[in-house]
Amino acid sequence: MRIELLHEDEHVLVVVKPADLLTIPDRFGNPDSLQAQLERKYGKIYIVHRLDRETSGVICFARTEAAHRNLSMQFEQHKVGKHYLALVDGVMHQETGEIDKPIGPHPVIAGKMAVSKQGKPSFTQYQVLELFKQFTLVEATLKTGRTHQIRVHFQSIGYPLAVDSLYGRREGFLLSEIKGRNYRSGKFSEEERPLMTRTSLHATRLVFEHPETGERLEFSAELPKDFNAVLNQLRKWGK
Repeated sequence: MRIELLHEDEHVLVVVKPADLLTIPDRFGNPDSLQAQLERKYGKIYIVHRLDRETSGVICFARTEAAHRNLSMQFEQHKVGKHYLALVDGVMHQETGEIDKPIGPHPVIAGKMAVSKQGKPSFTQYQVLELFKQFTLVEATLKTGRTHQIRVHFQSIGYPLAVDSLYGRREGFLLSEIKGRNYRSGKFSEEERPLMTRTSLHATRLVFEHPETGERLEFSAELPKDFNAVLNQLRKWGK
């Protein structure tokens, strides 16, 4: 799996994580991860933040202990700009908004999170970028970094991610859903293939201070092919 490099120096490594790749090895012993792939090429790296396995986009790693301490402090003090593109289910009529709801582990389902009075403070800002008949493309900015924060927050206000098997209404995005029941994917096709089969969430932009120089750095990642394919079809059929 090809990893796009955005920045490399002796202190910091910034790359674009593909979808369906773990940031670090999971608790089930899955050996393949972004961390493992990068360490085979660059040597020891330190985890600063994570992206969910199904989420694509910009992510940074520290290459020294000192850089790790500095970057971790920036994240803890909410000095880092974390911007995501999310395709959500439903038409959002409020162009901008804030979601301020604490998030904690789901009381019943392991590995799932939920809005909870006993949870940690969690804050998300959003801006609508594009409206479709059934969906909305939004930019979400995280002021905190809780597990599944965007997925939980948008589900809590009635707009789960368009594709999200854990918090949403569908596991894949089918073209027939926007073209209508009479759509057929091919003359001899028996089963339609979804355009997207992972969460419709992409870490589009990351802004932080270089841990050594203090320079403000900004990195962006273009939408991957599957996300672009969904948006192109929505612009064609779902306006």
